[in-house]
Amino acid sequence: MQAFAKKKAFSSAEKVADEMLRNHGRSFYWARHLLGRETARRSTLLYSFCRFIDDIADGDLPGGVDLLRTIRSQVETGDQGEASECIPQVQIFLALTREVGVPVTAALDLIDGLIFDQGKVAIDDQDQLIVYAYQVAGTVGLMMAPILGCLDRRANVFAVDLGIGMQLTNIARDVAEDAKLGRRYLPAVWCNNISAQEISGNIDGFDPDSRHEISKAVLKTLDLAEVYYHSGISGLRYLPLQSNLAIGVAAFIYRAIGRSLVKKEGVWWRGREIVGPGGKLTASIRSLHRLTSLSRPHHSHDERLHAPLKSLERQDDKR
Repeated sequence: MQAFAKKKAFSSAEKVADEMLRNHGRSFYWARHLLGRETARRSTLLYSFCRFIDDIADGDLPGGVDLLRTIRSQVETGDQGEASECIPQVQIFLALTREVGVPVTAALDLIDGLIFDQGKVAIDDQDQLIVYAYQVAGTVGLMMAPILGCLDRRANVFAVDLGIGMQLTNIARDVAEDAKLGRRYLPAVWCNNISAQEISGNIDGFDPDSRHEISKAVLKTLDLAEVYYHSGISGLRYLPLQSNLAIGVAAFIYRAIGRSLVKKEGVWWRGREIVGPGGKLTASIRSLHRLTSLSRPHHSHDERLHAPLKSLERQDDKR
């Protein structure tokens, strides 16, 4: 009876995960149609776990940090304890580690990044920005790799880079939204140390000097994103064809968001930049042309891109 109840709860969690991806991860939902059924299912389940803990981090709820620490402990030990029925997403993640070897260390780094997100955030410099982008998105690339059927560990560094590039796009896109939450991810050295409160005040108000400083930092963030996209996309050659195309399409759609912002000279105060259905189709066509031309031989990785991550390395690191 207990086993049946758990199976029913897991099935329900899968349905919730699918709906969550449809509503909140539109670029990935679009690209998911290029994946095989089982790969798409596992990708969606991983998304639901990541979204679940991200929502806790963004919810500013009392006890949010404690809950993230509890989840971290459960993930690290594999012991779900008495709370397992209340946290089906943790069960889902642990099932993925058993099924395809999703790396636990990457999930721990992700949760650490989300714990850092609690309260006011003010990034100091480019290195700290890259570390943060790794924690909250490069880690997702590492977790996705085995789900996508990639067993070559040389691919991991490129998976991290693609995640970092996409997170840098997120940061550039969400400057105004994050500022309202007291968070400034644009490095202080790029924006004259403008506070989140000052950024928020410039959404409706108008201080041309401050707006210009922020826009310059947005454009610099997107320039950095391009460096990581270039590396990450070159590593898609390690993926099976279906996975290569699906992740490539999602990456090109995300990249298009940043490039649209660049064309608008980093205008960050007019709301979140999006890519509509027409833009998604255009980005998809461009990505398919680019990805099918990738050659199979090994592509060397620029180790300088991961220099800021050295402080995070562990003996059991999967990168």
